[in-house]
Amino acid sequence: MPYTPELVDEMNLLVKFPMHSDREGLKVHHDATPTVIAAARRLFEKGLVTDEDGGYLTYSGHQAVEHAKSALRILTGKVEVA
Repeated sequence: MPYTPELVDEMNLLVKFPMHSDREGLKVHHDATPTVIAAARRLFEKGLVTDEDGGYLTYSGHQAVEHAKSALRILTGKVEVA
């Protein structure tokens, strides 16, 4: 299954979530681009985040972010410090 533009939007949003704390989340504001707003809504519908506008990662969301960040590091050859 190839990556669709919608999946890429979701992955781009997922990798912005902080992984070091369960008390930190992400808020997608109403003036964000329509693609980001739609991606946040889809992540909520998939059970990866707690709110339609982002919120906090669920357990499944944490797993998805770990894998997305790992794939990004491998494909870009960059090591994330933080």
